[in-house]
Amino acid sequence: KEVIEEATSSLSQLSFAQTGLLSRLSTRADLLNFEAVRVVRGLAQKEHSSELSMLATRMASAMHHASSSNGVFDKIKGMISDMIAKLETEGQEEASKKSYCDKELTETKAKKEYKGDKIAALATKIEAANAKSAQLKEDIAGVQTELSALMKSQAEMDKLRALEKDVFEESKAELEKGLNGIKLALQVLKEYYAKDGAAHDNAEGGASGVIGLIEVCESDFSKNLAEIISEEETAVSTYEEIAKENSITKVAKDGDVKYKTKEAKALDKTASELKADHDGLSEELDAVLEYYSQLNAECIAKPSSYEETQRRRTAEIEGLKQALEVLESPALLQRRSAIRRSLRVRRTV
Repeated sequence: KEVIEEATSSLSQLSFAQTGLLSRLSTRADLLNFEAVRVVRGLAQKEHSSELSMLATRMASAMHHASSSNGVFDKIKGMISDMIAKLETEGQEEASKKSYCDKELTETKAKKEYKGDKIAALATKIEAANAKSAQLKEDIAGVQTELSALMKSQAEMDKLRALEKDVFEESKAELEKGLNGIKLALQVLKEYYAKDGAAHDNAEGGASGVIGLIEVCESDFSKNLAEIISEEETAVSTYEEIAKENSITKVAKDGDVKYKTKEAKALDKTASELKADHDGLSEELDAVLEYYSQLNAECIAKPSSYEETQRRRTAEIEGLKQALEVLESPALLQRRSAIRRSLRVRRTV
């Protein structure tokens, strides 16, 4: 109603210079077409719409070249109706596009964040597995160094024990041989001086001295033999004790190396599998990011927002509907008749 009142008001305010144009609007259709063009042109200027501006131009051109008022009336009405349908279709398409964009942007952003979090978690696990594996390998190297030193020490101890045993056996043999000789000499002397005879009796004093001296030698030899046997037994006992400890240590360290080597290999395998998952997710994330970038370019990077576009299109559709109302308004036709009578009076005067 406001548009119709505005239209009739504008007709009544036409200047004398414009009455020539108005005087050519000889039919109801001419008047309504003229006002519809004016409404569309005003709407185009208000909304800065080149499409509506072109529509107004086509409408004016149709009026200018029309041979029939009724024919051009229907044509102009059709132009407006077609534009309304076009704008409504575009609005529906953009609403569908907006719904699609909102859905895809929300889902893609969620995927981006989810995959980014998964990749970060995998990277942390990979780093931890690699660090633990490196520490285990460092420990293994240290244990292997200790094993090498232990084996070297054991070999040197074995060599020394063999030398000591050789020396002992040689010394023992010599002492036993000497001891046996001394014992034999004592036996011979004792048997000799045990025989009856004056000569023996005269030499008895000297014989006891010799026998005593030899007995001292026998005692020394026996003592030395007992000492080297004791030393050998102590050396053997010490050797066997250390060798046993070294053997136990070697078994423990070999087990440590075996266990840590197995654990390090398992960690390396885990890190490799995690790395494959990480790389796969990274490729997926790259694809998601590329798609997200395309969505941003398609859905966000626009000169005007969806809301502004919808507001402008709604205003254009409402304005065009009002233009149609102008074409179908009897009030405007009645006002036009009054204005034409006024114009005829002016020309008479």
